[in-house]
Amino acid sequence: MTPTLETAIRLGCFVGVLALMATWEFLAPRRKLVVKKPLRWASNLALSGLNSLLLRLAVPLSTVAMAMVASENRWGLLNQWQVPPWLAFVLAVVALDLAIYLQHVLFHAVPILWRLHMVHHADLDFDVTTGLRFHTIEILLSSAIRLAVVAALGAGPWAVVVFEVLLNGTSMFNHGNVRLPRAIDRLLRLIVVTPEMHRVHHSVLVRETNSNFGFNLPWWDFLFGTYRSRPERGHEGMTIGVSHLRDERRTQPLHRLLLLPFTGSTGDYPLNRRGGENERAGSPKESQSVP
Repeated sequence: MTPTLETAIRLGCFVGVLALMATWEFLAPRRKLVVKKPLRWASNLALSGLNSLLLRLAVPLSTVAMAMVASENRWGLLNQWQVPPWLAFVLAVVALDLAIYLQHVLFHAVPILWRLHMVHHADLDFDVTTGLRFHTIEILLSSAIRLAVVAALGAGPWAVVVFEVLLNGTSMFNHGNVRLPRAIDRLLRLIVVTPEMHRVHHSVLVRETNSNFGFNLPWWDFLFGTYRSRPERGHEGMTIGVSHLRDERRTQPLHRLLLLPFTGSTGDYPLNRRGGENERAGSPKESQSVP
């Protein structure tokens, strides 16, 4: 696989899914947004663009290139087993998704990693661009983890491309502010994380934030007991974000997003802490205004 083909596949799928979800959100929004869309979209898309640029500059070896190196050198579990190519493909995609689930749990469990991941959760609204909003350092760490997992698995290049395109596309899909008929959602969430399922993960309530960790496949939440079917206050009544960051001047501008992990508190969200005052009080705490 050439770098040009890989880039064309990734870019084409990214633009296509983003356009589709933005159109769907315009025609059938699930919730009323609380922050003006131009500000949020400008910041979230700018952060995503900055991450893509810095990732290319800072990480010389892509996951697909690593997969090709692993294949040539017979690295990884799948290169040691005599399995049909189609089965190796399926196993690689599923195993990579499990790794992303475990990585997501890790970023909720370790306070210093939660500080980075908190940028994603501090969005005061939930729409397609939220699925692109991650701190640059988190993106770099995630890339390093995926490189190691690809080498350890011996995942093939096409399996890696398909997985990462699916991951990017489903991240935009399951963060969509879109309406789905209940019957369709109930069926879909057996095979893919839906917006109704993932929206629970963006609740200000700690016990809801620390549930529904899947990005692509929902099976890991079912298997490991982290699944929650719906928010206790309902999808219209739930509050999006984190309880101690409620000022959009702190959570929306691009420079604030980049500085956010290094300022303020982690709140009560890391998994090694008990639910905090925001749950006992039953409503989110307001943060101090930012000068």
